[in-house]
Amino acid sequence: MAALDRKFVSLLLLLLTSLVAAAEEAGLGLDAGDRDALLRFRSQLNDPRLRLASWNGSNCTTWAGISCENRTGRVFRINLGDSGLSGAALELLCNLSLLETLVLSGNDFSGPIPRCFGRLQALRTLDLGRNKLQGSLPPEMAGLWQLEELVLSGNPGVGGLFPEWIGTFSYRLKRLDLGSTSLQGEIPEGLFHLSSLKFLDLSGNRLVGELKDFEQPLVHLNLSQNQLSGTLPCFSASTGSLTALNLASNALVGGIPTCISSLRSLLELNLSSNGLQYRISPRLIFSDKLQVLDLSSNELSGPIPGSLVEEPERAELLLLNLSRNQLSGEIPAEMTELRSLQGLFLSQNQLTGEIPVAIGNLTYLQSLDLSYNFLSGPIPVSLAGCFQLWQLKLDHNNLSGALHPELDALDSLRILDLAGNRISGEIPLPLAGCKSLEVVDLSSNDLGGELSGAILKWQNLRFLSLARNHLSGDLPNWMFSFQYLRSLNLSGNHFSGYIPDGDFIVSDEFNGNSNEPYDGFSMVLVPVSVNFAGSRQLEFNYKLHSQVGIDLSNNALRGEIPEGLIGLKGLEYLNLSYNDLAGRIPGNLEKMGKLKRLDLSHNSLSGEVPASISVLRELEALNLSYNCLSGPVPTREGLQRFPGAFAGNPALCMEFSGKGCDTEANLPAGKAIGASGGRDDGWMSVGAFWISAVASFYASVVALLCSPMSREYIFQAFKPEF
Repeated sequence: MAALDRKFVSLLLLLLTSLVAAAEEAGLGLDAGDRDALLRFRSQLNDPRLRLASWNGSNCTTWAGISCENRTGRVFRINLGDSGLSGAALELLCNLSLLETLVLSGNDFSGPIPRCFGRLQALRTLDLGRNKLQGSLPPEMAGLWQLEELVLSGNPGVGGLFPEWIGTFSYRLKRLDLGSTSLQGEIPEGLFHLSSLKFLDLSGNRLVGELKDFEQPLVHLNLSQNQLSGTLPCFSASTGSLTALNLASNALVGGIPTCISSLRSLLELNLSSNGLQYRISPRLIFSDKLQVLDLSSNELSGPIPGSLVEEPERAELLLLNLSRNQLSGEIPAEMTELRSLQGLFLSQNQLTGEIPVAIGNLTYLQSLDLSYNFLSGPIPVSLAGCFQLWQLKLDHNNLSGALHPELDALDSLRILDLAGNRISGEIPLPLAGCKSLEVVDLSSNDLGGELSGAILKWQNLRFLSLARNHLSGDLPNWMFSFQYLRSLNLSGNHFSGYIPDGDFIVSDEFNGNSNEPYDGFSMVLVPVSVNFAGSRQLEFNYKLHSQVGIDLSNNALRGEIPEGLIGLKGLEYLNLSYNDLAGRIPGNLEKMGKLKRLDLSHNSLSGEVPASISVLRELEALNLSYNCLSGPVPTREGLQRFPGAFAGNPALCMEFSGKGCDTEANLPAGKAIGASGGRDDGWMSVGAFWISAVASFYASVVALLCSPMSREYIFQAFKPEF
């Protein structure tokens, strides 16, 4: 009997559950008015991903991104973030009167923010970030008194004067994100006192005025990339709550107050690109919770304090950036105790002494930039302990000695810049194991010897500069055999022999097969970006800004210019000047449609100037001077733009006004002896004597200049340093 009762109860419970589920499903019927509003909204949108294809029928649970109230079927939540939608139909949502959450971020919605949004009195979350909205913030939005989150960031077209009502319209507002818009004026006074506010991001606007302290306990404050002035507040109300403080790229002045270190919950502090001055106080010691400290691009001076965090060996600091200041003295040994460091940037200061030997203790280090200082001594072999190193920039110091073979343990290294030091020895044998290298700059050092085939292990090489060293020997046949090579600079060495004629078709960049845009930089720039999103891992990225080109100038190369080199249609510059190259200039220059700079000067090239050079429409600089070129140079094709390009070629003549090239007009006057006097008796007048002497001297100079050995001697003193 008891068993029967238990079965009956179980059956009854199952029946009740089914009835409740059926009732709930029946109650999820979409309200007819809301349904019509949503369908009108969809009809005005572009939906390439068919994100709204499920908007059919009346069952709310099947409508993507839509949530309805169980009993009434009214829509209370719309979440269509990052859906690829576009259009200017936001006002069609104004009839959803019970809407509490509206998230349309990461789309391409355009037009103004609808004034009728002010009727959505139940709205608690409004996120229209990362769209293409325009116009000012409508004053009707001040009626959204229940709003807790307002996100309009990433809409550069939204601007105008920062409205005062934004700080008082909702006393429930917790999150306000208006970053990367175009708001102007001062921060509304109400925002400094709004007790409910926890998250405030006004970065990337045009805000002015003096920065004041906030009276409420904030958790996140980002006012970067504005024009705020004044001195740095203490943020005393946020001592135990503030986790992120970003005031970068403003006009703040004065020193860094020690009270900033009382923010015990701080994870990220960015005060970079201001006008902060004076010494960093030794009493400025942060909590060991701090993960990012960026004080770069200020006017801070004096030594780097030995301790920036309470307990270095237990600190969680991931990124320390003190670059572009006026800091002096040695790198503190205590810095090598920050075992969690992944990025250390101390460049462009006045630091002296040697790189600490214990630098190898930073085993998590991925990016190290000590460039543009006055550091001396050898590169410590202990750097091999930083086996996760991704970027190593030690350029423009006074470092000396040879590279240690242990450094080949850095197999994750992608950027190596040691330019502008006194590094000696041969390359790249100590770096043969660095197979991930993409950017290598060893220019302006004391490196010698010949190029080793170990360079071939750098298969991902994009940029290589060995300029202004003492390298010698022949250029190897594999020199151009890197698929991703974008820039090659071997100038200012002692290379001899011929330019190898092979493997020119390997490089995608040299052959114009790459779609990577060039944005106008004429110098090499490798900006490294760091992404920190509150995690324990930094993300490092870089972008190489460099023209596509080859520079072999200031060597002792001989022979002819290879046809394949001139045919590289992706090159933007080519410099072969100050060598002993001979023969004719290859005539297939028309293939080099992207060429902006061509320098073949100070060689022994002969023959005529190729007519194809006049079709290079992108050409901005041309130098063929001091060769042995001859024949006419047509100027009607625009080559007159380069007035000094043909100097030092005595046998060249220039066409003017389309009249052709009269060779006799280019020779010294009086060449036709006896043409006016009619005397043919063998006697030479005084005038004829001087004419003959000038002509003989002219011919001798031409012969002398076209002798490779003589040219090397004559022009050796005039070789410039590039």
